[in-house]
Amino acid sequence: MTDIMAEAKQGADGEAQVQIYDLLVIGGGINGVGIAADAAGRGLSVLLCEKSDLASATSSASSKLIHGGLRYLETWQFRLVRESLAEREVLLRAAPHIVSPMRFRLPHHKALRPAWMIRAGLFLYDHLSKRVSLPASRALRFSATDGLNPQFNRGFEYSDCWVDDARLVVLNAMQARNHGATILTRTQCVRLEPAMQGNEPLWNAELKNCITGQLIKVSARCVVNATGPWVSTVARTLYPLSPGEQVRLVKGSHIVVPRIHERDEAYLLQNADGRVVFVIPFQQRYSLIGTTEQDYEGDPALASISDEETEYLLSVATQYFSKPLQRSDIQHHFSGVRPLMDDGTENASKASRDYSLALQNLPAPLLTIYGGKITTYRKLSEVAMHKLRQIFPQMKSAWTATAALPGGDFADTAQLRQQIAQQYPWLDQTLIRAWVHRYGTLTHTLLAGAVKREDLGRWIGPGLYEIEVRYLYCYEWARTSDDILWRRTKLGLEFTASERALLEEILAAINTSAG
Repeated sequence: MTDIMAEAKQGADGEAQVQIYDLLVIGGGINGVGIAADAAGRGLSVLLCEKSDLASATSSASSKLIHGGLRYLETWQFRLVRESLAEREVLLRAAPHIVSPMRFRLPHHKALRPAWMIRAGLFLYDHLSKRVSLPASRALRFSATDGLNPQFNRGFEYSDCWVDDARLVVLNAMQARNHGATILTRTQCVRLEPAMQGNEPLWNAELKNCITGQLIKVSARCVVNATGPWVSTVARTLYPLSPGEQVRLVKGSHIVVPRIHERDEAYLLQNADGRVVFVIPFQQRYSLIGTTEQDYEGDPALASISDEETEYLLSVATQYFSKPLQRSDIQHHFSGVRPLMDDGTENASKASRDYSLALQNLPAPLLTIYGGKITTYRKLSEVAMHKLRQIFPQMKSAWTATAALPGGDFADTAQLRQQIAQQYPWLDQTLIRAWVHRYGTLTHTLLAGAVKREDLGRWIGPGLYEIEVRYLYCYEWARTSDDILWRRTKLGLEFTASERALLEEILAAINTSAG
């Protein structure tokens, strides 16, 4: 791992020589790491700082979908839908270990959208962008085995994709690092000042290690503000001369309950308020239900589900499914705050999910990222690079559309599982399946040097061994039990308090031995 103080080089006079980067990216969510990876792959020198863990806020609080946004067609967001649909295929190729096709079932509610409107929308959804690997939509009839209430006997089915959202962020950070970028987590940018080096305008930045309190000074030819829901706060704090754009903060909450249907498909449920709610198979034994959309004020880090949101999600699910749900069924819940462009729309659910990028000279270049969704992060990053070409005309051409993300350099999941099983015959099939799903070909890196089951180290809790914790610490910036249980592995639902305490004990020992 990079020592934060190693970024300061010693000059001939013994004083620290400030490192100059092409880009300083502030924010370790999906847009920040996507831009860092794209820029590093084009030959730019990049430093990314994140005040907490990668994907610690909005980017790990999504519905875990790579999707075109079927309901965005109703608000005429055709470009966004077309772009999102195309990105499904790109990400399926780039990260087959963490992105997988999923069929979605849409029960027809006779009192809401008419069937002809849904058919027309699905026709557009199928044809706005070229489909390569995903099947087309179709009409269907439900039976008693589908778990729906009897009045929902007709509906439709279409394709989108599931994604491990936090791992998508981590893989992009790893890709950036593989191309030479420096990634500093738990590191906050606390000061920005414009400066000049000869005739070249720069930003002088002061970064603070949030654990040790150590400070480091760096310089950058351009700063990227990719801080998501904090974008306006960071702008006002670090460079108040920037006029900025209006951002609308919208909270989305999800609940996790025991599986309410046994099929592999997800469900898209219409509601009388015009919104839709997803019910998605989650971690084999659970259903993920969400999301809500409420305007939000305050610190995004403190966002949590309200009683109103809880009742809303339970009510919509119970309206459709025969299995009754109560508050006591909720095993877990999470909330995230999305930074949407404030287009003046009264209803938060109608606000655009599109993105906007503002490049300013203040007097040094500053690129601010507004809005966006996880599905379009790669295209957003390409747009960012297009804007920055005027500053860095020497940068290489676009490359991410055909590049595999770390661990994604394989074509067939079953074949990869079989290969690992042959190389490590002492591994349980359940563990192989889980690791391939999380790490793809990087499973070999995780298992480097292991020749027998005892080499996995201590069993910590369901599905987690010490060898994986050490891998996550060394290669994926994981430092806390939350980093591992809720973002890197999604095993938090299965862990007891004592198992979590053991994990924290092991992490503390690793941290001590690492110095």
